[in-house]
Amino acid sequence: MSRNVKQPVGQKRLTNIAVVRLKKAGKRFEIACYRNKINDWRAGIEKDIDEVLQTTTVFANVGKGVHAKKEELQEAFGTTDEEKICLEILAKGDVSDKERRAELDNLFKDVAQVLVEKTVNPDTGRPYTHSMLERALRDLHFNLDPKKSAKQQALEVGTRVAAGCVLVIVDG
Repeated sequence: MSRNVKQPVGQKRLTNIAVVRLKKAGKRFEIACYRNKINDWRAGIEKDIDEVLQTTTVFANVGKGVHAKKEELQEAFGTTDEEKICLEILAKGDVSDKERRAELDNLFKDVAQVLVEKTVNPDTGRPYTHSMLERALRDLHFNLDPKKSAKQQALEVGTRVAAGCVLVIVDG
């Protein structure tokens, strides 16, 4: 009797991935990374490349599983060493829309959390709720800057909110 491994037919293999793309020499190259590790790698927090990449394979299309041809890699990058190419794609490549949106959502929540800690309702003397502050930020059409920290942006928006007499800011 053969000992074949039975795998589900409709299984999606590369789940929980973030695709980093780089267009070079007229060709598009992609790598599959772990969602939450790309920004850690770029910030210098994560040092181990194996913790960032799901595989060191360079793809022409990650979703379809199409590998990049060796000739195209040689033409575009001057080498066929996929680990070096992965490092270059990580450094210079673009992250997909979904990951950028998730990062901005987290930053928005962090800004609201900093404001929760620093604001008080003048009528009741109690802190504002997280949802009230998020709504106030949306009403102000506050634009986040992904390069600035949540605390710095909370202080900037705090002055705008205070000028609109929506919140009372307390030194914490």
